[in-house]
Amino acid sequence: MTPAELAEVVLSAAHAVFADRGLDRSALPERTAVERPRNPDHGDYASTLALQLSKRVGVAPRDLAAALATELGRAPGVKSVEIAGPGFLNIRLDAAAAGQLARTIVEAGPEYGRSATLAGLKINLEFVSANPTGPVHIGGARWAAVGDAMGRLLRATGADVGTEYYVNDAGTQIDRFAASLLAAARGEPAPEDGYGGAYIAEIAAQVQAARPEAATLDDEAARQVFRDEGVALMLSEIKSSLGQFGVEFDRYFSEQGLHDRGELEHALTRLRTQGHVYDDGGAVWLRTTDFGDDKDRVLRKSNGEWTYFAADCAYYLDKRERGFERAVYMLGADHHGYLGRMKAMSACFGDDPAVNLELLIGQLVNLLRDGEPVRMSKRAGTVVTLEDLVDAIGVDAARYALARYSIDSPIDIDVELWTRATRDNPVYYVQYVAARTASVGRNAADVGLTRGEGDSFHPELLAHEKENELLKALAELPATVAAAAELREPHRVARYLEELAGAYHRFYDNCRILPRGEEEVTDLHRARLWLNDATRTVIANGLHLLGVSAPERM
Repeated sequence: MTPAELAEVVLSAAHAVFADRGLDRSALPERTAVERPRNPDHGDYASTLALQLSKRVGVAPRDLAAALATELGRAPGVKSVEIAGPGFLNIRLDAAAAGQLARTIVEAGPEYGRSATLAGLKINLEFVSANPTGPVHIGGARWAAVGDAMGRLLRATGADVGTEYYVNDAGTQIDRFAASLLAAARGEPAPEDGYGGAYIAEIAAQVQAARPEAATLDDEAARQVFRDEGVALMLSEIKSSLGQFGVEFDRYFSEQGLHDRGELEHALTRLRTQGHVYDDGGAVWLRTTDFGDDKDRVLRKSNGEWTYFAADCAYYLDKRERGFERAVYMLGADHHGYLGRMKAMSACFGDDPAVNLELLIGQLVNLLRDGEPVRMSKRAGTVVTLEDLVDAIGVDAARYALARYSIDSPIDIDVELWTRATRDNPVYYVQYVAARTASVGRNAADVGLTRGEGDSFHPELLAHEKENELLKALAELPATVAAAAELREPHRVARYLEELAGAYHRFYDNCRILPRGEEEVTDLHRARLWLNDATRTVIANGLHLLGVSAPERM
């Protein structure tokens, strides 16, 4: 029995009690939930439903709890119900009901853990969005890992998600990039405000190979060639780097495309219609202070140039007009100043920022070697890149390490820790369970042990304390996934997997799965193989949500 199934049993018992006592059934919720008590001595699951309902129907909470306990005690699979404190219900399942979960998980396979809690919500999820002026740095790598995991979690809970990378291919940064490439091609020093690093020379050489005449053109024409070709090459490299990291986007959205299609003018017209635009000093302003911003924002300068904020407005409107109910932006640590203006901008369009806009800020990442920060990349010259991180610890460890911590926390990634084949390396600790459960399955086949089908599975035999502990841990995946998606916290999945790995190790050390020597295969061996394979399923499903592999061998 899963927690969700038990919650339905609790609610059904409440309906029966209300009907029997003539209580107002409209007070009953559409759904309820059960939780695992922190202290296992308090039972397998706990319900606070009696406490929640008592005031609504004018019945003392312990009296209502007593009636619920009596009704629940009649339900199949419920071993006992105890009343604690002011009206908590502590529920124990019988071994058969608890053990049946192993079959449920194995038969559900990749679907176990998924739900429809966010069904009907259409979300645009934008992350990374690094300027195509250099390789993805380690900060962008964090958003790549967290953002991709976020998309997987949202889809696993029923949301309709479009993942997007905003390509900043317009503006002064691109101008400086083009000038830096041209200088490298001509053998000149990089501009004072330009870009350095070996990658600039590499890309400049690639542009020259494709367009041998480029460096000899007049400055304006040459810069345009290096701008167009350089951005295309850099973006191709970024896509390749992200692809090797296991991150694919549904769409790469060009900022320049907003200009070319006249979408900035369209956004300005829409904002004027809403009544929040005014002209002053030859410039066009958006009155964002009407919605809490610290100052009004310029959309178009007095010289006629659009501001970057104008492009932000046009891009947001584009997302909304494509039918996305919520636009989620995952921004770097240097973007705190954007929060007020972006929320105000959403309100200026007539939206509710609390519903239609979501802004997440990630903190910094440091790569440590021998306890000291790695200061720069040999190739990029000034930053540590995604490729540097992958070269140092591998894709799986990098993705797990970046997604394991709350985005609110800066993190240090210690190369020595994350490459260590020991239990103190979190990704190794979890992946080892994936490999061990697969190994048990192979060894079981070698000795003729199979799970069997139908009546050959006896879940009531899974009565050992460590089996019960593991079953309760396995039952938590759906709730963990739902909470991680709802709260935008993929690290909850990683921490859950580590707890599950610990429960499996304790089960493995105390409950022998395979028969010894000439020992006959018993129903207990088969039941434990179901539990082993259920663990493999849950570990694999959880790791998949983080974009990490579940190896069969290590």
